[in-house]
Amino acid sequence: MSNCSSCVQLSFCRLSLQYHPDKNKNKGAQEKFAEINNAYEILSDEEKRKNYDLYGDEKGNPGFDAGYPGDQGGYTYFKGGRHRQNRFTFRPDEWQNMEGQGGSQSFSFSFGGPSAQSSFGFGLNDIFSNIFGGDGGGNQFGGFSGFSRSQSSFHSGSRSSPKGFKPINSKIFRKEIADQGMTWLLLSYTPSLRGSRYYESIIQEVAVSLQGALKVGSINCETEKSFCTELGIHPRQEPRVFVYSYKANDKGSLVEYNGDLLARNLKTFCQEQLPRFSRRIDLKHLETSSGSREKLPRVLLLSTKKDTPVIWRVLSGLYHNRFIFNDAEVHGVSDPMVKKLGVDALPAIVGWLSNAEKHVLKAGISVKDLQSAIQDLSTLLDGFDKKNKKKASSQARKQNDPVEEHLPLLTSLNFDALCGEKNPVCIIGAFRTSKAREKLESILATVSQKSFSRQRAAASGCRDSITYALLDANRQPAFLNAFEKSGFKWSDKVLLAYKPRKGKYVTLESEMTAEEVERFISSVLNGDIQFTKTRQKPVIK
Repeated sequence: MSNCSSCVQLSFCRLSLQYHPDKNKNKGAQEKFAEINNAYEILSDEEKRKNYDLYGDEKGNPGFDAGYPGDQGGYTYFKGGRHRQNRFTFRPDEWQNMEGQGGSQSFSFSFGGPSAQSSFGFGLNDIFSNIFGGDGGGNQFGGFSGFSRSQSSFHSGSRSSPKGFKPINSKIFRKEIADQGMTWLLLSYTPSLRGSRYYESIIQEVAVSLQGALKVGSINCETEKSFCTELGIHPRQEPRVFVYSYKANDKGSLVEYNGDLLARNLKTFCQEQLPRFSRRIDLKHLETSSGSREKLPRVLLLSTKKDTPVIWRVLSGLYHNRFIFNDAEVHGVSDPMVKKLGVDALPAIVGWLSNAEKHVLKAGISVKDLQSAIQDLSTLLDGFDKKNKKKASSQARKQNDPVEEHLPLLTSLNFDALCGEKNPVCIIGAFRTSKAREKLESILATVSQKSFSRQRAAASGCRDSITYALLDANRQPAFLNAFEKSGFKWSDKVLLAYKPRKGKYVTLESEMTAEEVERFISSVLNGDIQFTKTRQKPVIK
């Protein structure tokens, strides 16, 4: 253990000495020295080190981070064990003096993981390679043993797919990968190629850090020769790495990774290729941002992030054929537009059914890791999709129902025609939930067809003496406030009779049943019920 720690200390000292600005005048040396100092700061601070172990970021924020390339606050969830700690000490003056003379302040560095393995998937000597981008013994970063050890474990001759990699052929590619909305990380190889295991280890590390955001597969171009030729992915002298990407357009395509084979670099590349089906909008223009696929339900993510979070990008790919995705940056729940949407905690997801009915799907979203977050929110979206299909099916059945035309939703456009002063009595069913709306709609549809209302209309000499309408109480709270100060907030449904000419109204106080509603309307028409003056003239906004 102590020998391993000494090797790490030696590598760390060698790096700092090699790139110190006083000794290295080469281009980029100062930047590299700054990276070394940053790593030193992380490793010497227990809280930052813990966050780096867990999230790949010393700030350690596992929530709805943007995770865009270059932002190390993305979704890196390393889960190495931390039951055993490997430590060594390093004095600040040893940056200049390899012998460690002088100075009194010492720092302790800790790397989690059993059997001298850190949570980054490297041995102790490899952690600096992971942070600084080193790749092997005798390289520009002072000589680490990680690459040479990986080389010694390279295999050849195995015809089986790498462990944890899904074997891909043309049938699976077309069924599970092509234009399915999920990003795939693919290894193209032949069993005879040396170096495959090193490629596999890097890909596996990236797959773990982005678990839930992408899937991993391998294509054996020895057994799938024609398929590899078709895709143009035959390996040459070494395996090749591809990502099935959605960066360029809505249609996926294979993009080859040609950068350094380092987990950090490959992860950044994969994040760049994640779907971008969500359109970022300004809440001020929310009503005009529904997009062209109007028949699809719409979901909107509200967060404080400047860029679309990784989780939302992944979901936008998985559900791009079922929802219109939007996201918006907001500064807090005090934002008037956020309040208007009925959101009281962030991040939040608001959804609109195909009929424009709004629902707050979830507010104050909390996630513990990328994979579980995607699973939980997928369940949420599946439920909303099911609700939308049920609603659409119900409306389709009513399309040819003549009653439907008697029960319109009250808006500023039809208010005068339905409840204007030319109408003696207007029966309004106000609802706050979809369940309440369905009940009101069912009862009023039945009652409005009763002969008594038509006879009364004829007797009064006015065919339109009574009209019926529904009102969305969530969207029109000011309208209900004109009748009652609290806006009838104590109930999810209210039935009231309004006389526009006299500015008076009365509400149904008994149980909401077809029989009670019929009795209520009869009393209204016969003048057997007392009306109350409105507080002010009701207006639809």
